[in-house]
Parts: sequence; structure tokens; C-alpha cells
Amino acid sequence: MKVELDIVLLEPHAATLRELLYRANGFEAAAYILFGKAEIASDPWSGQARTRLISHEVIPIAADEMASSSSMHVTWSTKGFMKLLGLAQHRGLVAGLVHTHPNAEAFFSDQDNRNEAELARTAFNKDRLGLASLVFGHDNAIAGRLWFSPAVAKEASSISVIGSKISILTTRHNNIEPAFLARQSLLFGPGFNPIIRELRIGIIGCGGTGSAVASLLTRLGVGYLALIDNDTIDTTNLNRVHGARTSDVLSDQAKVDILAREIDAADLGTQVVARKSWVGDASLRDLLRSCDVLFGCTDDHQGRLTLNRLAYYYGIPVIDVGLRMRSARNDADYDMIGRVSTIRPGGPCLMCLGVVNIQRAVEEGLRRNDPVEFDRRKAEAYVDGGGNPAPAVVTFTTSIACMAVDELIQGLTGFRGDAGMTHNRIRRFDRVEDRATTCQPIPSCPVCGNEATWSRGDVNPFLGVIG
Repeated sequence: MKVELDIVLLEPHAATLRELLYRANGFEAAAYILFGKAEIASDPWSGQARTRLISHEVIPIAADEMASSSSMHVTWSTKGFMKLLGLAQHRGLVAGLVHTHPNAEAFFSDQDNRNEAELARTAFNKDRLGLASLVFGHDNAIAGRLWFSPAVAKEASSISVIGSKISILTTRHNNIEPAFLARQSLLFGPGFNPIIRELRIGIIGCGGTGSAVASLLTRLGVGYLALIDNDTIDTTNLNRVHGARTSDVLSDQAKVDILAREIDAADLGTQVVARKSWVGDASLRDLLRSCDVLFGCTDDHQGRLTLNRLAYYYGIPVIDVGLRMRSARNDADYDMIGRVSTIRPGGPCLMCLGVVNIQRAVEEGLRRNDPVEFDRRKAEAYVDGGGNPAPAVVTFTTSIACMAVDELIQGLTGFRGDAGMTHNRIRRFDRVEDRATTCQPIPSCPVCGNEATWSRGDVNPFLGVIG
């Protein structure tokens, strides 16, 4: 089949499966799992259709349904499987099977093929859109596939475990290392560069921080970059947008096109797509859902809310960047704060971290969708309006971009320790101070406090948002 398949396991689900399935006696074991699903009509880099499964819930098989197991096999009653299919149909999810090969590689045996073909036939008779299957082998190896019909199964080309760490367990990569990346592997080992080359990363906002992030990721060796920004360059941007030229202002160049030009000129093998658009535009949904990681480098609060929900619905980590600088005046000190927040299922969202201003988001939406009404309310002082331009200095915007990319590297390598990526990292430039902060998801939060929405994938309306 020409459809590519990716599987994303949230770390809490992967940990639950390991706890359920790995037995001290070395016998095989099994469990059920439900997946959300993303149907991507056209991958922005390859043009191929892509299906992405995102783990939603692990369901143990009842002890009284287990028939037998040994180091070479596991069998169980299909009674619970029929309940699983009904649950999947009711919730609009994909049913899945998981079993272990504890003493072997992660692979699908001939017996697995025969058994799963029969179960897939049952699933399709129940009007379900596919049956997923995972095999856990030794050394944390995982194989996965999706049955598109009782006769056709597609193996995943990428399986990722997403949590505070980002583990790419199976990828499309080859082991040919570009010469310009050789010194990275001296630090992080030979497995780092092949993973970096296959990462699909989206950058939302291509100004001072976003342009620096794009430059850093290109030099890091990221193979696939997507640039999203609706603005054109102006004179006031030239002090901080990497790659921008005075001639770009005169020719009214889009920021995304400037960065794409610079990445192409570097000729380091990065495939880049550029979209001059707002992140909430429906035309960008395939692009966003195709990414492994997203960098939020926008000061648009409504755009941040879109990325916030996307992280939870699709299990795509969002590394959000913010910068606030206030000049010293009237004997007051400088106030210069940078922030990098990592958003993913299991952690607090941008609303719980206090990053998003809901009123600002509403006003931005009104200005975007009904500028006449926005101007009327602004005149009557019902909305704040644009305000004065914020200070911006290239060294500080670039420094925060470095912090953000370092957070990605920490997620991939754990160079700072096993804790993984930090929820919220703060830098006080005026005080030469770095610190990490966190909070718990607020139970009433409709995004991060409700596991029912995590990893749902495609729903109607998109991201569960009406209007």
C-alpha cells in the first residue's frame, strides 16, 4: 500500500503495557488497546497519504479470559474482544491487540498473521475502520501495523513513545550519516543523527524566535521542516529575523519564504515547506498532523490555543516559546523574561500554566474574522487593540530559541538527566537566572484535565471546537 503508517504511544500507556505484559517467567502475554486516528490525505513533504494512530486507552484482558501461555504462545477468549469492538465503535476509535515476544525480536509471526486476519474480518463485519496490532519484543523493541481490510495490513514505518521523553523506536531512516553531523554523534552516539534526519518539525511563527529555531534545527540536521506564518517582513523585523535582508522589505517578502530561501541555500539536506497562513487555517491540518514535534513561536494567543488542543488530541509535543522585555525607567529595573513551555498529554497545558490570555485570544479572533466589529469595539474601549510594539533584541530572542531547541534535545537524549523535558523553563536575563517551574493540570480543565479528549485524533468538529 502507498499509505504510510505512524503509531504514537503515550508514555503512560507504554508503561502500563510493559507492566501488564512482561512476566518474570518469560511467558507471552496480551492486552487490548484503543487508538485515536488521524487520516492525512497528503503528507506535505512526500505527497503520500498518511495514517497516524495515537494510543488512547489500555484495557487489560480479564484473567478468566486467558486460556494458556508459554514462552512461545499466548491464547485467550474472544469474548472481551467483541466488547472491545463495541467500545471502539461507540467512541469512534480503532481497536487494537498487543502481545509480547519476550524472548525474541518484535515481529509478526505466521501464526499472528493467520489469527489477526480472522479478527480483522470480525472487526470489519462490525463496521470498524481497521484493526491495529502491536508486538513487544525484548530490549523494548516494538512492531506495529494496521489492518486496512481482512487481507491487507500495513506495518508502521515509525513508532514513537511520547512523554517527557521522545523515543523513536522504529523509523524510516538509513544509517548513512552526513559528514557535517559527525561531531554530533561524538557527543550523543551513532543513533542520534539518523533520528534527527527523520524528524518532521513544524515551526509556527517565523519572527525573531521562530527564525532562530528554524536556523538551529537546520544545522542540527532535522530532515523535514514546516514553516507557518502569515506575516511579511518589515523594517522593524530586520534587527532579529535571521536571514532577512533590506531588499526583502522592499519586495514585501513573506517571512516563511525568507527562511525557506535561507534553508535551501544552506544545502544541508533539509526538506522545507512554507505556508503563509494563520495556524488555525483549515488548509494546514494535514501539515500540522504530519509533524512529530511543533514549536510555537507566535505571540498570537488564539493560535496558541489551537496548538494547545492539538498537542492533546494528537499526542504531538508542542514546545512553546515566549519573551517579555520591559525597559528600565523611573528608577525601575529592567524586566526581561524568556519562557519555554513543553505541552503534551500528562502535563499541564498552556492555560493551566497561565501562558494564554483568553480575553486576548477572543479579541484576536474577532479582529481576524470581523475587523469592522473589532474596530467598533476598540473605539468604544471594549477591546484593547494592538497597543505599542514590544521591545525586541536579537541576542535575547536567539537565546530563547536555543533554550527551546535544547529542550527538544533533552527529550531525545536525556543529557540533563532522566526527568525529560521540563514543563516550564524560565530565564531572567536581567538577573542572570534560570529556573524550572511546573504545576498540576487543573482537574476542571477541558484540555489537560480530561483524559477522555487525549489522543482522540480526528473528531468532528476539528479539535472539538465549535465556531
